Amino acid sequence: MAGSLPGGTLTLADDLTITRMGYGAMQLAGPGVFGPPKDRDAAVAVLREAVEQGITHIDTSDFYGPFVVNEIIKEALHPYPADLRIVTKVGARRGPDGSWNHALEPEDLKAQVRENLQRLALDTLDVVNLRLAEGGAGEESLAEPFGALAELQREGLIRHLGLSAASGAQLTEAQAIAPVVTVQNLYNLANRQDDALVDRCAAENIAYAAFFPLGGFTPLQSETLTNVAARLDASPQQVALAWLLRRSPTMVLIPGTSSVAHLRENIAAASLVLPADAIEELDAIGA
Repeated sequence: MAGSLPGGTLTLADDLTITRMGYGAMQLAGPGVFGPPKDRDAAVAVLREAVEQGITHIDTSDFYGPFVVNEIIKEALHPYPADLRIVTKVGARRGPDGSWNHALEPEDLKAQVRENLQRLALDTLDVVNLRLAEGGAGEESLAEPFGALAELQREGLIRHLGLSAASGAQLTEAQAIAPVVTVQNLYNLANRQDDALVDRCAAENIAYAAFFPLGGFTPLQSETLTNVAARLDASPQQVALAWLLRRSPTMVLIPGTSSVAHLRENIAAASLVLPADAIEELDAIGA
């Protein structure tokens, strides 16, 4: 089914092909990405619908919940379809109050990898992204934490490595340690500080996973976007996702939702054709 999914697929390695339209599982946790969902059966249904629709790229982390989302993924999808690729993240721990705390010490990172393996019931993780300090200068060395993950890759616990909240300089440093197949950064129609990195990833066949593609906790609000969407008989969210897919051939999307109807709406965005005049207007939003 994946071959017919709107948006197509992206091959990053011999054993790593993903649908460009993925699914971000973060919203399957409770409010603030903390605690269990209000409706666990609905969360299971969304995951199963994503796979049924042909999505082969699910983004998650053990610190969503914490633990809750990975446990729901296991409940919903294990044993996993042969073509499903689960991308997870390490580098943070949740406090009892729901706070997000950096956890980048090598031994802690190794423990986090093993916790992801255990809760997902996997022997090897397809992709592990190292989540760096969001809001940092992008100049901090990642040699020690990324080196710890590269060690686990050599041991066979991880197939591929990626980065999250990383700068171009940090990508270069990581590539000197081990190949990087994905960069997951904040990027959307209105937040385009990463334009140069998006282009670099395309040139080097690295997936650029735009997180908060619809604005995240501060949803996109643009009169231009609303007007373009009205002309195309689509929702503003669909137009924003379609623009991202057109932005780069290695752009992958991981919009999250806890609703089957919303999931289908997101997937339909990949079929939306943006005419040239609409693209010109949308490009100007982030200029």
